Amino acid sequence: MDLVHPPPPPPPTNPTTAVTPSSANIPTSPTTGTTSSSTITTPPTTPSRYENQKRRDWNTFCQYLRNHRPPLNLTLCSGAHVLEFLRYLDQFGKTKVHNQTCPFFGLPNPPAPCPCPLRQAWGSLDALIGRLRAAYEEHGGRPEANPFGARAVRIYLREVRDFQAKARGVSYEKKRKRPKQKVTTSTVTVTPPPLVPDHHQSAPNNHLQ
Repeated sequence: MDLVHPPPPPPPTNPTTAVTPSSANIPTSPTTGTTSSSTITTPPTTPSRYENQKRRDWNTFCQYLRNHRPPLNLTLCSGAHVLEFLRYLDQFGKTKVHNQTCPFFGLPNPPAPCPCPLRQAWGSLDALIGRLRAAYEEHGGRPEANPFGARAVRIYLREVRDFQAKARGVSYEKKRKRPKQKVTTSTVTVTPPPLVPDHHQSAPNNHLQ
């Protein structure tokens, strides 16, 4: 069976013959090049680390809603669905949270490994809810209907914080900044000692000769 080759391409057009008389007689404007070069293009702004993380968190939550059985619509999402999402994320946690029956319960630095599960740290969950709460309103959600600001979510985060603080032997209380003590500088005036006349010095001779 013979191979059918494509027909050869047409010969290139001579550039000298492609110029029409009308286009050849048009003078070139000297300001054409300066106009294009004077256009200032502003470079695109790079999103901050917070914005990038917020976008990734929002995409993860929307993907979770699509994979839910049955799939959930964002408009029907409630605080209970947010709690399910937070518990779902625990399987990807990296923080050891000791059970109450563990001998290392309450020890910040356990001396040996234990079979206690890994969970999401309270600080990570708290920051995650803050980003998702802002992303929900940025995507058209009403603040009064924001499921990430529901009372049940706030109670859950508080319980996670208290239990992890006891289980890990750490404190999540914010340290209060001590007011800076004002150092007052007192000005010390040094008074020079009085001049004592030298008795060994001869008195001036006021006698006129």
